[in-house]
Amino acid sequence: MKEWYQLEGKEALDQLQASMKGLSSGQADERETQYGKNVLKESKKKSTLQVFLEQFKDLLVIILIVAAVISMISGNVESTVVIFAVIILNAILGTVQHEKAEKSLDSLKALSSPVARVMRDGRKVEIDSRHVVPGDILLLEAGDLVVADGRILENYSLQVNESSLTGESTNVEKQSGAIRQGQTALADQVNMVFSSSLVTGGRAVILVTATGMATEIGKIASLMNETKEKKTPLQVSLDQFSSRLAIVIMAISGLVFALSLYRKMPILDSLMFAVALAVAAIPEALSSIVTIVQAMGTQKMAKEHAIIKDLKAVESLGCVSVICSDKTGTLTQNKMTVQKAYFDGHTAGVNEFKSRNPVAQYLLYAAVLANDAVFTDGKMIGDPTEFALLELAHKLGIDEGVMRKEMPRLGEIPFDSDRKLMSTKHKIYGKPTLLTKGAVDVLLPRATHIMTTAGERPMLESDRQKILAQNLEFSQNGLRVLAFAFRSLGENENISLASEDGYTFIGLISMMDPPRIESRNAVASAVRAGIKPIMITGDHKITASAIAGKIGILQADDMAVTGPELDAMGDRELNEKLEKISVYARVSPEHKIRIVKAWQDRGHIVAMTGDGVNDAPALKKADIGVAMGITGTEVSKDAASMILADDNFATIIQAVANGRNVYRNIKNAIQFLLSGNMAGILSVLYTSLLALPVPFAPVHLLFINLLTDSLPAIAIGMEAPEDGLLEQPPRDPKEGILRKSL
Repeated sequence: MKEWYQLEGKEALDQLQASMKGLSSGQADERETQYGKNVLKESKKKSTLQVFLEQFKDLLVIILIVAAVISMISGNVESTVVIFAVIILNAILGTVQHEKAEKSLDSLKALSSPVARVMRDGRKVEIDSRHVVPGDILLLEAGDLVVADGRILENYSLQVNESSLTGESTNVEKQSGAIRQGQTALADQVNMVFSSSLVTGGRAVILVTATGMATEIGKIASLMNETKEKKTPLQVSLDQFSSRLAIVIMAISGLVFALSLYRKMPILDSLMFAVALAVAAIPEALSSIVTIVQAMGTQKMAKEHAIIKDLKAVESLGCVSVICSDKTGTLTQNKMTVQKAYFDGHTAGVNEFKSRNPVAQYLLYAAVLANDAVFTDGKMIGDPTEFALLELAHKLGIDEGVMRKEMPRLGEIPFDSDRKLMSTKHKIYGKPTLLTKGAVDVLLPRATHIMTTAGERPMLESDRQKILAQNLEFSQNGLRVLAFAFRSLGENENISLASEDGYTFIGLISMMDPPRIESRNAVASAVRAGIKPIMITGDHKITASAIAGKIGILQADDMAVTGPELDAMGDRELNEKLEKISVYARVSPEHKIRIVKAWQDRGHIVAMTGDGVNDAPALKKADIGVAMGITGTEVSKDAASMILADDNFATIIQAVANGRNVYRNIKNAIQFLLSGNMAGILSVLYTSLLALPVPFAPVHLLFINLLTDSLPAIAIGMEAPEDGLLEQPPRDPKEGILRKSL
């Protein structure tokens, strides 16, 4: 079967046995039974009791429980109470950490609009969005939240913001015609709308093709259900450490017990010797100290705009070797800005608009007047591209409100995605004039003249070639380009589509979402620290590559790959090229998970940044999920283990330095605890071998371990970072805590 975007409107209607009059109430009820409600299903979560009981699975904890039971049998009540109190306190700490519940699906559900306008029984009605079914005719207008996936049947200049789903920051201009080519990336399916996206302009009639878990956002919810969180390197190290220590403790305790029995000691006394040894050997304060050191690390990071949701993430940051970063807002400023213009035969910077050049003057008129964006109470309302043009005027000290009053709009032909043009009629210097902006490839063929400082003259082929060459140069640098032209009108001439011809070409304006000033230094710091930065974005390949090149992510020998190109690669080919690919463009949520998994399979610890719904599964899959605090959706924040309060890539690098220091301090604290415990083990072992009385009751050893050992260990965990911490390569995550030196 063809994809929905490949079908003509009538074919799609026939496929779903629907009509423009909508479904009947009976058909809608049948389909709701067949497809289910238009809601997202939750995965089954563990109960608090299950989480609490899981805290007792650790082998060292089991040994302590056995020791407590033996103490109870031998009538040693104090030891029994203290051991159980320590075990339960640690279990409560673990449960509280875990119960910072994953609200990701709740946030996804909250994105659904409560009501939808649909055709039912031939009439327009408003219904609860849960009751929308495939085959419904959905009516969309500016300001609506799309409640289901659908094929556009009738399009009236519809513009949709899909950034939370595709990662692309600009509004998408929709169309109704079928897309005949093969596989098309989600961001390029311009005749489709997707659940959770926002209608920013125009209106449309939609045939609903998928609801609930079958929608694109539903697939993301499924991915989140399937995505298992990985243990952090420290957890893995501590697990290995615990199991090895437990084996040693059981072996020595067994030996001491056997020796005691051999010496004809009473069985209970022999057991108490073994219990004392086990309690001496187990560092009971270890998990509490690790938690305290990590908590102190999170407080320090919070002051530096990195908010850590999951304590375990602090130390994982220390061995991050790959950072997969979103482009928009993290590496860039998340706002379109005018870069350069081309008029009167040369390129010009923003400041050259201040000259008395009449061509620059006309270019500014066209940029401000053929523009629907407005400033209201210091906020922008409208398309980001149009807003960038207004910001240009503001930088030059021009009040667009005054200009629009002096040259009011007398008529307009709105922008649409088929024409790729927008025209407005004004009186400029007393003459009726049509100002037009649009795509270079559409506007240039309609121009017969060109404006120069010497006045208007017929356009030559050499002029045309020079304009096309300049457009290509701008585009190759990742800039978005708009062309501007004007045409004189008759005194009472009404404008129509036929008016959009015979233009005088004015010039080009190029713009982009520029890199953050600090991004280049942050990327350089990451490379010095042995971390590979990778850009993953929903934007176009040329734009992404240009930005990545400017900030140092894309080096001379590196590759940029699109989502469809990634689909064409097998796992083996991807593995071969992985180290060389620095930019992924036009990607979907599944691609992001695949990229993260490919690096993890190579033994790397991966940090992944994101702000949209589409990023949530990959944020959860990564070792460190990093969400944006300013632009991030609630879904991405819930799925992440760290939130950037300033949406800044440089903050991640600072957090990595802090993470490395936290690990170093935890390791030093463990070394201190073990050296203290070693003294306890040797004392008990020595007295046992020489048949002397037990030097400590288990409760004494617990007191030593929990108080006199733990306070200095916490102090060790507070040590400030040493210079050059970022100059060192990331530690090997497979490296255990029990190295030979320790």
